[in-house]
Amino acid sequence: MINTVEFTDQVEKQLKKLPKHIVINFQNWVEDVEERGLFETRKTPSYHDEPLKGKLKGLRSIRLSKAYRAYYKIVHGSVQFVQFIQVERIDKHEY
Repeated sequence: MINTVEFTDQVEKQLKKLPKHIVINFQNWVEDVEERGLFETRKTPSYHDEPLKGKLKGLRSIRLSKAYRAYYKIVHGSVQFVQFIQVERIDKHEY
């Protein structure tokens, strides 16, 4: 069972700059993984845990809100977070 979460230096820096509610959502996800394990936490629909495709193949993402995602990979039996991203929203009337 995978229940260890690690952060890269980049993630540590990004956490200090993120909005508080995003950090709280992320902390909740980390606690879930540590308590229930990664594979059980992935089953929680609200996290939208999904594999990435294309250039980011091999990473997975979780949704922390409509605008924020966190990318992670599994390294030597633990979850390693690689980065957070803010997703740009496209207004349907702009195209």
